[in-house]
Amino acid sequence: MKIYNTLKYLVLGSGSPRRKELLSSVGLQFETKPATCEEPPARKGQLPEDYAIEMALMKARNVASLTPQAIVIGADTIVARDMDILGKPHSNTDAFETLKSLCGRSHKVITGCAIVSENGKEISFAVTTEVEFINCDEAAIKAYVATGEPDDKAGSYAIQGQGAFLVKGICGSYTNVVGLPLARVIEVLIKMGVVVPMGGQDLSRS
Repeated sequence: MKIYNTLKYLVLGSGSPRRKELLSSVGLQFETKPATCEEPPARKGQLPEDYAIEMALMKARNVASLTPQAIVIGADTIVARDMDILGKPHSNTDAFETLKSLCGRSHKVITGCAIVSENGKEISFAVTTEVEFINCDEAAIKAYVATGEPDDKAGSYAIQGQGAFLVKGICGSYTNVVGLPLARVIEVLIKMGVVVPMGGQDLSRS
């Protein structure tokens, strides 16, 4: 059953199946149009939150330029170990070293979000979730890397997949770690008049 009704032409400027599933889970109607721009690396000394927002804005603006009549959602999820931004692994060795460096400690998952309206108004923000890993042995890490799941994931793991075994706990939004802070995005879309709760259901039925 749908929870929200979409009032305007909405576009998700991302090819991520995880973001698509999250928006679809509450009944939003939208099209998916991945951004075509290249992502530059973070500048020296740039805060992870600022970088995530910058990338989200870049993607949203790119898609909005091709669909000016739409409300466009752009997003970029990064993993930060202290001030180091950990992107997608370049190889199995890279994935192994990244995961090994995260074991037994906490790191941050940051999703920058940008929503560009049909009149050019922009709203951007970043949501941060703290994730703590178990102190995992190297054999288990190698076995996980061999599954191929880390290949296209920031930080080299997927909390919604097999990578969940690494996670000791989280503080903050779970969906943010998956790839989109759903509650915050919905809150902004409601304020913009893009979506409204369905309402009107008879809640007296058991």
